[in-house]
Amino acid sequence: MRTRLLNRAAWSQTIYLCLETPPNERVVNGVDARPHSWPWQISLQVQHGSRFHHTCGGMLVAPRWVLTAGHCIWPGDVYRVVLGEHDMSLQEGTEQIRDILRIVVHPEWDIDHVANGNDLALLKLDKSPIMNDSVGVACLPQAGEILAHGTHCFISGWGNLYTHGPMPDILQQASLPVVEHSICSRSDWWGHIVKTTMVCAGGDVVSACNGDSGGPLNCLGQDGRWYIQGVTSFVSSAVCNEVQKPTVFTRTSAFTEWLNEANQNKYVQGICRRARKT
Repeated sequence: MRTRLLNRAAWSQTIYLCLETPPNERVVNGVDARPHSWPWQISLQVQHGSRFHHTCGGMLVAPRWVLTAGHCIWPGDVYRVVLGEHDMSLQEGTEQIRDILRIVVHPEWDIDHVANGNDLALLKLDKSPIMNDSVGVACLPQAGEILAHGTHCFISGWGNLYTHGPMPDILQQASLPVVEHSICSRSDWWGHIVKTTMVCAGGDVVSACNGDSGGPLNCLGQDGRWYIQGVTSFVSSAVCNEVQKPTVFTRTSAFTEWLNEANQNKYVQGICRRARKT
């Protein structure tokens, strides 16, 4: 199966309800997430033969729209979205499966010139999921918002537990500190590859890995709500958790205008509500 998280090797080749949820703490060196503690997290699954397999993460950002990474989408592949998922080895009764009616990849995303960024795609679902404790709409940040260095955010996904390792059945999460652009773009970090439309987080023992692509960088706002500040894009090709090579995310606040246009302003009038606490 094709892995989706971009790595450093690729550079050489190439109105609605949003929720607050409490942090907990495999992503690499993460832990099992509390069931449905990130209710906007989805599993993007690709069809192989008669079965579907997890390939990327994503977030429900409006009742019929999912945000993921552009590099998760390949022409000709057939996808579906699973919401309310936690343990992929079980049928827990919370899962909701939706087909995809329309895929909108950012017009400036180019797999052959990935250093340009714009690693985003929106997926329109065939119908809205039922909103409940297991499924909810994510909050998106204000246009242009920049996170302070050291801000602790959470990454979540079903990506590899370690470099070239297995994928977990249970959704993983871990805390990642934001690395400001002036540091992340230094020559001994990511250098010129990292653009101002990206946000870096981590860079040590915890990171994203293959299978986490398209998933959220969840950051707590001053209003007590969680905001999707980034969409998981790439890591180092050497190891998923290389020192001074933090996980790089597409910064959602840099793409507010495109997101609004692409999904017909379906979430810009959203009202975030607070979810239950542990």
